[in-house]
Amino acid sequence: MNKFRILIAVMSLTLAAFPSGAQLLDDYSHIRGNHYFGWAQDEQTIRRELGFGKSIGMNSTRICLYYRRYKMNPEGYLTSFRNYVRIAHSMGISVMPIIWDGCSLDPAILKPEFWKKEGDPYVKHLISFMEGEPGIICWDVMNEPSCNAYHDQCSSEEEHLAHRAEIFAHVRHYCELVKKLDKVNPITVGVQFASNLEAASPDLVDIITFHDYLPTEARVEESWKTAEAVAEKYGKPLMNSETGCTGRGNPYELAIGKCYEHGCGFYAFELMIHGHFGPIHGFFYPDGTIRDPSIITSFMGLTRNRDLNTMIKENANMEHHVEKALLQASEALTLNMADPDTANAMLEAAEYCANMLEGNQLVPMWEPPTARIRQLRGMPPSGQRNWEIRTFLYELAETLRKNSMML
Repeated sequence: MNKFRILIAVMSLTLAAFPSGAQLLDDYSHIRGNHYFGWAQDEQTIRRELGFGKSIGMNSTRICLYYRRYKMNPEGYLTSFRNYVRIAHSMGISVMPIIWDGCSLDPAILKPEFWKKEGDPYVKHLISFMEGEPGIICWDVMNEPSCNAYHDQCSSEEEHLAHRAEIFAHVRHYCELVKKLDKVNPITVGVQFASNLEAASPDLVDIITFHDYLPTEARVEESWKTAEAVAEKYGKPLMNSETGCTGRGNPYELAIGKCYEHGCGFYAFELMIHGHFGPIHGFFYPDGTIRDPSIITSFMGLTRNRDLNTMIKENANMEHHVEKALLQASEALTLNMADPDTANAMLEAAEYCANMLEGNQLVPMWEPPTARIRQLRGMPPSGQRNWEIRTFLYELAETLRKNSMML
C-alpha cells in the first residue's frame, strides 16, 4: 500500500511538471501552415479553400479570434469556431487559434478591471467550450502584442515603456490563465519581432514563436539567430508563425526558404488572395488559381537556382522558334484588317510570342501577356478590338525581338 501511494505521488508530481500534457511536442519542424482569414465561412467554401492548401502540403492553419465579434453573439461565435476546427481536423489540418490580437488592440482590454469583468470570462468560456476538441495544435495567447499605436505612437520614452509594460502584463496574465484552464494544449505568443521574445513570457509559453517580415537575407538571418538563442535558453521548440510579404521586400522564397534552412515549422501569411492584404499577400485566388508559382514551390521546400556558376539560362532561339514566332507575327501584321479571320490570326501570332516570352522568363509576369490575350479573345468583334490586337501584337513581337537579343 505504501509503495502504491508513493507511485501515485510521483505520478502527480510528473503531471504537474508537464502542464501542457501529451500534445506538446519537442519539435514542430513538420508544420507547413498558413494564416487563414476565411474560417468563419460556410463549410463548402472552407473545405474548398483548405483543399487548395492541402494540395501543396499544408497541414495547419493559424486563425484570429476577435473579442468584439464574440461579444455580439458568444455562443454563435464559438459554435462557428468549433465547426471550423472540426472541419479542418477532418481534413488532417490542425488549428492555432489566436485569443487576443495586438494589431487591433483596444487599450481598454489591458486594464485589470476589464480582465475581471470581461476578459477572463471570455477566455474561460472559450477554453471550456473547446475542451476535448482534438484539432487544436496550440493557443496563440496574443498575436503581435507590440504591433499597434498604443505601443508605438507615444509622446515620450517614459510613456512608451509604461504602455509596453502594460501590454506584456496582459500577455503574461493570459498565459497564466490559459495554462491554468487548459492542461492539454500548449500555448505560445506570436511576437512581431524576435527581439520581443524575452518580453513575451518565454518562461511560460510552451512554444517560442516569432514573425519575420524583414527585407534582406542578412536581416532575416539575424532574426533567426535571436529566436534560436531564446528557444535554446528556455529549452523550448521554435516556430515562425507568420511570414511572407511581397510588399515589404520579404518574398515567400526568402522567408519560407529560411524556415526550411533552419529546420523549423512555419505559418505563411496568407492562404487566400483577397481583401485588404490581397495586393501583397496570398497564395490562392478563390477559383484555385495562383498568383506566382514561386510562392507555391517555396512552400513545398523548393527554391530557384541563384548560383550564377551553375545556372543554365534559357536559350529562347535554340531551335529557331523566336525567328518563327517573329515571322508569324510579321505576316499577321500585314493581313487585311477588314477580313474577319484577321483577328484570330493576329491572336495566334501574339500567343506564340507570348509563350516564348513567358516560358523563357523574358518578360515580367505582373500582368502576363497571355492574360491580355485571353481578355482580347473574350471581347466582341469590332474594328476597335482589331486595332487593339494589332498594336498589342506589334509591341509583343518587338519585346520578343529585343529580349531574346535577336540580331
